[in-house]
Amino acid sequence: MDKRPLTDNSNDSESWALAYPHNKNVQGLVVSGFSKQPFARALFLEFKFSKNHKGNSWLKALTSIAPITDADGPDPRCAAIGFTWFGLCKMGLDPDSLESFDRPFKEGMFQEDRLRRLGDRRGNKWSKTVIDGGPKWSGNTPLDTAAHDSTARPFHSSTGKKTIDAITTNITVHAVLLLYEDNDAAVAQWAVQVTQILAPHGVAVVHQLPLNRTSSTNEIEREHFGFADGISQPIPFEKDVVNLSQTLTKSHDSVHLVPLGEILMGHPNGHGEIAKGPVVSGISSNVSGSDPGKLRPHPRGENFLDFGFNGSYMVVRELRQDVAQFWISMDECAKHLNKSLNAGSSPVNADWVASRVMGRDRNGHLLCPGGVLPANASGRPDNEFRFFDRDKMGYGCPLGSHVRRGNPRDGLAPSSTDKDILLNAANSHRILRRGRKYGPKISDPRCADADDRGLLFICLNTDIGRQFEFIQQTWILNPNFAVLHNETDPLLGPCGGFTIPDEQLRKIIDVKSYVQMVGGEYFFLPSIAALRYLEAL
Repeated sequence: MDKRPLTDNSNDSESWALAYPHNKNVQGLVVSGFSKQPFARALFLEFKFSKNHKGNSWLKALTSIAPITDADGPDPRCAAIGFTWFGLCKMGLDPDSLESFDRPFKEGMFQEDRLRRLGDRRGNKWSKTVIDGGPKWSGNTPLDTAAHDSTARPFHSSTGKKTIDAITTNITVHAVLLLYEDNDAAVAQWAVQVTQILAPHGVAVVHQLPLNRTSSTNEIEREHFGFADGISQPIPFEKDVVNLSQTLTKSHDSVHLVPLGEILMGHPNGHGEIAKGPVVSGISSNVSGSDPGKLRPHPRGENFLDFGFNGSYMVVRELRQDVAQFWISMDECAKHLNKSLNAGSSPVNADWVASRVMGRDRNGHLLCPGGVLPANASGRPDNEFRFFDRDKMGYGCPLGSHVRRGNPRDGLAPSSTDKDILLNAANSHRILRRGRKYGPKISDPRCADADDRGLLFICLNTDIGRQFEFIQQTWILNPNFAVLHNETDPLLGPCGGFTIPDEQLRKIIDVKSYVQMVGGEYFFLPSIAALRYLEAL
């Protein structure tokens, strides 16, 4: 599920921060996730004004009550904001600038091919991993010109034409505003104030989610199924831009270090290229680009400003969790396995099965042949492992478990000489997760109630296709992942089989759809300078 700090990581030996002036120009959500503020609200905004609207007075009004937090250090309360492509269009960003964004962002999550990649929809049918009746909200991004292409071409029969229809939701979202506070009552009141101040400017809150995380710094953060959450995150690096803790500086072989350009635009990425971002026309008086309040000149485009620099693409998906079905299903799987046990074998229970589905035990320790990986020196789950040497065949942590699919590390290497190559390849698809759970804790995990609960999945990346969509399509939902056959992720995928390898013979159980998508969209998370530019439109 989502990967956030397991506890308050202000004293974490494996921490990182941005150097000046980047820390004043990057939204604070990127670096900290605002872990010190356990309560939050996600406000999904619709711009009711026309597409030709001029002026963004609503952004100035928002700044007066909820200024967007930068990454220069802790704040008593925090805010972050992201925009859909059509939201930027309605705000008056010019057509050439809008065209400079990457294609997945311009098309939106609900474009037909993107939905297919994500496993949400095929043809005219929604997957079982989507709520009944289809999702509630999206950006409702208009189809691009290619979808309306009616040009006659040789060898195209008139009967073979395909009509592409826009896939829309009842609720349209143009921006998402995230508010963070240290108590629930305060953030609820803050959300009311923001809603009231935006309304006169034609900006409406059309959907809202109360978010939370464990408030005690000594308690493990758990998602609704009851498993430790937030153990594994990529750690960005770039000389003179990212300040790493002493522990990370000494660790040259960390499995989690990735170039900053995997997270923020305008920096070198894992391919040794500058991560591309959108541009706007103009000449900045800030020639050096050192003023965090101004857009820098684009390094490769004369008379263009680097609108994407220190920004990121933010993937948001509201995922509902069916806790009761999950644990009842785990009971049924354990019962099935116990019927086929050999004489003298120990029976298994629902926790045993659920741990194999996840790949970790409830406290976050990786499953290994014969038990779990011991805690590290700080008493936290050891996350510096590789799969190839420790558990290549998946006798501890199953090959198709959620953990291995989400980040296979070097586990897909065909031979020992390929371990580092496969680890580097896996790290070129990492994403930085910043989501939180929503809804109350279920009182009885095997008894369904009327409350909605789940995860507001949020991740940051600079290449949606290579990072988020690759993970979803090639690892999470790939039916042939790691030489398996006709299986997908046992936690996030549709109903189907799940193999638990064994040295004698493999065990196969049937899993169901435990997580369903309620809504989602691709957002642009601008830098502070880009926000100031939008204010001035």
